[in-house]
Amino acid sequence: MRNLSGSHVEEFVLVGFPTTPPLQLLLFVLFFAIYLLTLLENALIVFTIWLTPSLHRPMYFFLGHLSFLELWYINVTIPQLLAAFLTQDSRVSYVGCMTQLYFFIALACTECVLLAVMAYDRYLAICGPLHYPSLMPSSLATRLAAASWGSGFFSSMMKLLFISQLSYCGPNIINHFFCDISPLLNLTCSDKEQAELVDFLLALVMILLPLLAVVSSYTAIIAAILRIPTSRGRRKAFSTCATHLAVVVIYYSSTLFTYARPRAMYTFNHNKIISVLYTVIVPSLNPAICCLRNKEVKEAFRKAVMGRCHYPKDVPD
Repeated sequence: MRNLSGSHVEEFVLVGFPTTPPLQLLLFVLFFAIYLLTLLENALIVFTIWLTPSLHRPMYFFLGHLSFLELWYINVTIPQLLAAFLTQDSRVSYVGCMTQLYFFIALACTECVLLAVMAYDRYLAICGPLHYPSLMPSSLATRLAAASWGSGFFSSMMKLLFISQLSYCGPNIINHFFCDISPLLNLTCSDKEQAELVDFLLALVMILLPLLAVVSSYTAIIAAILRIPTSRGRRKAFSTCATHLAVVVIYYSSTLFTYARPRAMYTFNHNKIISVLYTVIVPSLNPAICCLRNKEVKEAFRKAVMGRCHYPKDVPD
């Protein structure tokens, strides 16, 4: 569909998952259940950390930001996925597509930087435990979290600035369940070389540099853990960062496979299936990995819930 001048697409058609109606209904119910579970998990983590003074420390401060980010992230992507199961072709306006793309890129980049900040925090806690309170005060933790959000949204703004300058003359069919960079670049009828270069350079900065920081931090952490003389001490030190390392491995492996795999693989219709991994599965696994194995968070959650149930406030007459 074009505007009155006939030179610009006004809306895009998102091709979902064309399967049989019974299978579409089954997938809709499955992913809607995952959506509700992920919402509940992350919301509980955010409120538990917020309401528990003993968890007001940098490690849990960053974890709260990660859960809040996941709440926002799934509300950008999963509704589009659910719509793809309800209708084979869903339509989104040009402005709506660009808005969706902006928040998707911003939140993805923010998560990359935030995971690197969390790795640096674990490095300070394990490699310099005696000096950790002075090395990572609450003021520094706040600035690092703000820098993670700011860099992610600024990177997205720069990418969108170049993508929005491209002309889209038709066709307007996107073989995806949400607006992503690669499908949009493939639809443009103008020179996309500059936009692709900016996208590549910013991806290099926002994905590979944080990944390098994560690898460097965990190399130092593993070296420090191996120097601990007792096996009990090594297990205790490794348990403080094992959950975060698992989240990092899952997130970066799915992200890098999606955006760094050979161009020839884009000819297969697997891009949407892989996208489900990092837009749905990863956000649902993060809370379980980070918190179900964390005794302090579980205990704080138990006290917050069970304590209110067993010891309700006195009701005035």
